[in-house]
Amino acid sequence: MAASTASRQLFTDGVRTVLNTWPVLQIAVDNGFGGVYGQQKADWMVDVVQQYFQDNADLQQSEVEDFLSELLDQEFNTMVEDGSLPQVSVQLLHLFGLWQQGSLQQLQHTINTLTHNNTQRAKVTAPPTQSDEEEEEEEHEAQVHHTWNTQLQDITMETL
Repeated sequence: MAASTASRQLFTDGVRTVLNTWPVLQIAVDNGFGGVYGQQKADWMVDVVQQYFQDNADLQQSEVEDFLSELLDQEFNTMVEDGSLPQVSVQLLHLFGLWQQGSLQQLQHTINTLTHNNTQRAKVTAPPTQSDEEEEEEEHEAQVHHTWNTQLQDITMETL
């Protein structure tokens, strides 16, 4: 098993890449589901997941899924229901397998591919609520009313 500091850092970089490109975690961080320290929690998750793999060399996909699900639930109050847990778990297991085999060039290539394929962050914007739309309509009506009153005043002034 590869155990040098440089190779361990490479595996950690892989974990970081997988987690940083996971839309569920991005959305949780970007929308404050983890509180004011959400980004620090996401950074901490990288170390925790990396250590989890180091301490449990014989992990099964379901174990990784359960571990990630528990972390997101506890730290971000987020339940993963989009079907991404298996995919993320398989990616992490693949990276760990490459690291265990000492296939560091392939590991680096896989990290680069993941980074290249996932350069955009997921963005979530809430649709306008009815109260937002009503507020905009009221503002528009107030502006029209103001314009109408101004025109009336101008006409009145001209007739005097």
